[in-house]
Amino acid sequence: MPSFRYVALDSAGQTRRGLMEAASEAEVVARLQRSGSIPMRAEPAGGVLTGLLHREVGRRGMSRQEVADFTRELAVMLSAGQDLDRSLRFLAETAKNRRVLQTVDALRRTVRDGGSLAKALAEHPRTFSRLYVGLVRAGEAGGTLAPTLERLAALLERERGLAASVTSALIYPALLLVAAIGSIVLLLTQVLPQFVPLFEQSGAPLPGPTRVLLALGDFVSDWGLYVLLLLLVLLALASQVLKQPGPRLQADRALLHMPVIGPLQREILASRFARTLGMLLINGVPLITALAIVQDAVGNRAGVAAIERASILAKGGAGLARPLEESRIFPARTIHLLRLGEETAQLGPMALRAADIHEERTRLRVQRLVALLVPGITVVMGAAIAGIVASLLLAMLGLNDLAAS
Repeated sequence: MPSFRYVALDSAGQTRRGLMEAASEAEVVARLQRSGSIPMRAEPAGGVLTGLLHREVGRRGMSRQEVADFTRELAVMLSAGQDLDRSLRFLAETAKNRRVLQTVDALRRTVRDGGSLAKALAEHPRTFSRLYVGLVRAGEAGGTLAPTLERLAALLERERGLAASVTSALIYPALLLVAAIGSIVLLLTQVLPQFVPLFEQSGAPLPGPTRVLLALGDFVSDWGLYVLLLLLVLLALASQVLKQPGPRLQADRALLHMPVIGPLQREILASRFARTLGMLLINGVPLITALAIVQDAVGNRAGVAAIERASILAKGGAGLARPLEESRIFPARTIHLLRLGEETAQLGPMALRAADIHEERTRLRVQRLVALLVPGITVVMGAAIAGIVASLLLAMLGLNDLAAS
């Protein structure tokens, strides 16, 4: 258990300094208050730097993996018949790191003071999203907190699994692209310049392709680093511009209509929307409230705009499927299953069914994209290297002709 240095005023007004072992700074403060002292300062025993790092870690919040593990473990404890306070205490005792310990300890204090778990979670927006808090609030209201947490843990794990599968599939093409660019730059800047003295001594005119490649190599050697820095600056500026609502909306809308990438983005958008909506509806959240929460999960401003419009029309009794269809963003299969769910009063289950289908289609599209990217990059790299070698051989043949004559 970590140690904390503290400074406090006792009942006689005297300053007390000491060292105390506790789970967190809050526990040190609580112990001092119970003993009748007035705490002035409490920090980790490692010193000022450690204290700053400690507070910074606490502000960052838990990672997605840690949130998923916390949710699964809490669901298991509650399903086993443990009360919420004992479950949170167990999770605090088995916390993997200080960040998790601080968060769970804060949740437990709020719950012990009479607050609900949803209220405690809402106090940590960096860790727990509106979707998370909304589902927990619905589970508490319906007396089904443990099953709700089970479903929420499954949702977090599926989202993480989908993101991991997409990322893992694109790692190899990315490495191949970097290797291709590096090989071409190496040939232009290191290999071709070795032959320049030979060409200059011969005095023979170089073929056009060779002159172009030599000029390109000189440009890369002299200005390549500056061009790279310029690209990084432009990317930073673009990221700042895309934080504005207007440009971000236009960029997200254009992304959904791009060839190859657009259909994949629409499948990912549909799977997130349908999975989140289905989970909320099954847990008893009203449709309009669910649509407001779903907007935080889709991650695309064009999709958010379409959901906002559908929410407004749904309040007037227009349903959900028709407004989403008019947006021309969501795949036709999503619209069809949502319409079927509305007609059969099974909107939640149909949304989850749509999510399953779109997640599978996302995996298939990623596999096809990788299957096209890898040979495509290989062919382009081979053609570029072959062109460089051919231009060099062409110049060498010109030297041979000159020597023979």
